[in-house]
Amino acid sequence: MIKLKKAVESVLVNEFVDGILDPSREMIGPVKDGGHIIANTSPGCWGPMITPSLKGGHEVTKPVYVEGAEPGDTIVISIKSIRVTSIATASGNDKPVEGRFLGDPFVAVQCPDCGLMHPETELKGTGQTAVRCKACGADVTPFQFTNAYTMTFDDKKSIGLTLDQEGAQEVAENGKHFMATPENSIQNPIVAFGPHDIQGLAARVRPFLGQLGTTPSIPFPDSHNAGDFGSFLVGAPHEFALTEEELDHRTDGHMDISRAREGAVVLAPVKVPGGGVYLGDMHAMQGDGEIAGHTTDVSGIVTLQVRVIKGLKLEGPILLPVYEDLPYLAKPFTEAEREDVIRLASCWKMTDKLESSLPLSFVGTGPDLNQATANGMERAASLLGITVPEVMNRTTVTGSIEIGRHPGVVTITFLVPIPLLEKVKLDYTAIEQYGPPAGNS
Repeated sequence: MIKLKKAVESVLVNEFVDGILDPSREMIGPVKDGGHIIANTSPGCWGPMITPSLKGGHEVTKPVYVEGAEPGDTIVISIKSIRVTSIATASGNDKPVEGRFLGDPFVAVQCPDCGLMHPETELKGTGQTAVRCKACGADVTPFQFTNAYTMTFDDKKSIGLTLDQEGAQEVAENGKHFMATPENSIQNPIVAFGPHDIQGLAARVRPFLGQLGTTPSIPFPDSHNAGDFGSFLVGAPHEFALTEEELDHRTDGHMDISRAREGAVVLAPVKVPGGGVYLGDMHAMQGDGEIAGHTTDVSGIVTLQVRVIKGLKLEGPILLPVYEDLPYLAKPFTEAEREDVIRLASCWKMTDKLESSLPLSFVGTGPDLNQATANGMERAASLLGITVPEVMNRTTVTGSIEIGRHPGVVTITFLVPIPLLEKVKLDYTAIEQYGPPAGNS
């Protein structure tokens, strides 16, 4: 919902949801079709995970209403810039603490002593017992680390380095400062745990958004707005339980695909009036699959541009990565390669049948990687009006299947013929991202 007012060119966002993406709640905006969203995002996973009053496991921005967007449309979200503001962060593998949640430690935390659900908390010192229930003082952390680290960044935000015990403790004692936590964020800083199992490890920084999408058509815990985490809600013993059929209301905004970085474009389905564009869960870096379950959550400043495509109904997100992130086989042909193709085709008298194409990456999600892959291929086939076997063949010879997040987020990337792009109104968007196909400039 939104109070009707004049759409503006740019919307500044520094407010956050309480962990629930709820289409009945008021949105920010509206922003003009073609306008910009500038957001100061808070860290994603670990801080919210140790803050029980956040009911979804994350802390994403309040959704923004986009002028003219209606259910059945698509919002084109261009990531214009991503800037890390955190000086340090902490992360690692998680282990749920039994007795402190109802079925799901991300969304239904219960104090083990006083029994309060989603209790307010406060920090008492540092370490893994520092998060305490305000009502009774009990250690209420629903997650602990198994192996973890504290990482700091250089001034250019180009390199990260994991700290020793002394450095991790210094960061832990002034957590909100080192994490540059936005003023309206309520999460506990994960650096307060002071982990230092891995020391002296250096890593390249390449930030991206783990959460970027549109609002589901029924309330969803924000970290569960995807087919893998969303499956945990089916038949759950808490207030956010859903049926299998209700999972179709998701928009898969929680992708954790490292290619959703500066310069990339995300096409998001519109399931509520205004779309409700939200973002967060910025990561400083991540390898394909996020196999540790978590990576370096950071605060940051993001600029997006949004544009509405009327009448384009998507079943899930589509990604247009930057050129260098495309699989080798999915990169558009160069002029020299196109000349070779034409020569070969002329030998077989097939020049009139040559395809011109540009790449798309279809996001698929599900409880496991097999089901996520099937979901992505079915989405591609449905949108383009071709069969799943054809998607399989095209992906095999002109693309790739890549893992966004283990256990169940993938991208199905392949070169799509221009006539198919034109049929679904995506030729302009693809050409804007990659330029016209070779031989068609």
